[in-house]
Amino acid sequence: MSEPEQDFWLLVDDDEAFLQVLSRSLARQGIDTLTASHPDTALEMLEQHPVTHCVLDLNLAGESGLQLLPELLERQPDLEVLVLTGYGSIATAVEAMRRGAANYLCKPVTVGQLINGFQPLETGPDLRTEPPSVEEMEWEHIQRVLNEHEGNISATARALNMHRRTLQRKLQKHSRWRQ
Repeated sequence: MSEPEQDFWLLVDDDEAFLQVLSRSLARQGIDTLTASHPDTALEMLEQHPVTHCVLDLNLAGESGLQLLPELLERQPDLEVLVLTGYGSIATAVEAMRRGAANYLCKPVTVGQLINGFQPLETGPDLRTEPPSVEEMEWEHIQRVLNEHEGNISATARALNMHRRTLQRKLQKHSRWRQ
C-alpha cells in the first residue's frame, strides 16, 4: 500500500527572503510549503503538487496577484487562497474576495494569524466605529482606481488627473507607513 500524498501550502511572493522566513515558520507548525516568486512558477507548482492552500501576495514585482488568483482557482477550484499584502485597502479586499479568495490580510502578520486566516469566521467582522480620515479615504480611492486599471500606474495617474510621479510618491509613502 502506498503512502498518501502529502498536502502542501503554496506561497507566492516576489520577496525571496520573505518566502524563506514564512516557509520556515510554517514548517515549525508542521505545514509543508512550496514557494514561487513568479506567477508562472506558481502555476507549475500547482500542476505538479497536491496543494491545498495558497498564500498569494497582491503585488508580484509589478504584476497583480489578483490577476493570478482566477487562474489558480480555474486549475484547482477547491484551492483555498489567502491574499496577503502590504498595501491593504477595502477596494482590493473586495476585489480579492469577488475573485474567489478565502481571505485577505495585511502585512505584517504572524504565522498564527496566517493559519487562522484560513479558518471560517465565528463572529462577524470587527468594524470600526469612527469615520475614516481624509488620508484613508484618499488611499481607498487611489486603490480603487489602481485596481480598475489593473495596477497600471500611468493609467491610474491619468484617471486621477494626477502626475505619475506624485502618485508614485503617495504609493511609496503609504507602503513605508504600513510597514
